[in-house]
Amino acid sequence: MSQNTTASAKSPQSQATGKKAECVSMTGYAQARAEANGWALRISVKSVNHRFLDVRFRMPEGFDVYELRLRQIIREKIHRGHLDINVNVQPGQSAPVQVNKELLQAYSRSAEELRQQMQVKTDLDVVSLLRLPGVIGGLAPPLPETDEEQDQLGTALEGCLREALVKLDEMRHAEGRHLAEELRSRLAKIGEQAEKVRELAISLTPAFARRLQNRLKELLSGSGIEPARLAQEAALLAERSDISEELDRLRSHLQQFAKLLDGAGELGKKLDFLLQEMHREANTMLSKTPGVESEALTITALSLEIRAEIEKLREQVQNIE
Repeated sequence: MSQNTTASAKSPQSQATGKKAECVSMTGYAQARAEANGWALRISVKSVNHRFLDVRFRMPEGFDVYELRLRQIIREKIHRGHLDINVNVQPGQSAPVQVNKELLQAYSRSAEELRQQMQVKTDLDVVSLLRLPGVIGGLAPPLPETDEEQDQLGTALEGCLREALVKLDEMRHAEGRHLAEELRSRLAKIGEQAEKVRELAISLTPAFARRLQNRLKELLSGSGIEPARLAQEAALLAERSDISEELDRLRSHLQQFAKLLDGAGELGKKLDFLLQEMHREANTMLSKTPGVESEALTITALSLEIRAEIEKLREQVQNIE
């Protein structure tokens, strides 16, 4: 059942029907229980963001023989994130508690010797001695005796884990939907700010022209200036005052970002790369904006807001698979 659920969320058929795919968050928690042949099973899965897939198991001593089987199931379902998997196994009947009497006596003799050397009158506490490492055994459930029973238990553990992963997947998709809504909202805001910058930049064209003329007059007032040097300075000034290319690239990045959000698969790394490019364009706009006219100051303020929104997007994208 879990395999069908995951496949339908990422299959091309879902896109063909016009249903919008969902980005997936790396944050989630789920738990599943099962019973099989007198065994009570409980598996909990906690997931947080991570650059790669990092899985850590906690299970009863001796049950690590099942770890490879369980890891394979996780790799089929999860691509990125740090996962803590807690496996609790309880037999139908309580296992007998075994006391290592020889070790207990050794602890007792050592404690008595220390008590006499230190001249302490405190009596020995048997309960404290029982808590010492190795004194009590039989607390961890034993593995089934036969290969057939072990395989049956392994199959039950796999089914329990699959159920937990289905629940985790549902939570991660729900978190992903909330993330996607907020990302789209920030994208729209960046787009609106970028268009305002474009309009202001057009209105600053006369000011850029005056600035260029003043600079050329300064150069021409000198003696013996070379025409090549004059052309170079003019081209450099024009390039430094033009942010149209940065705005065009930023618009393209915004469109690609929105398109990725509507896609499927592992999006986090791709989105993060786009945001790095967007951050670079915002920084370039800031470096090119002259700070003398009121419109230019407004462009600087808007560019700072764009950069701040991009940084917030980068923080949120870190949690997308």
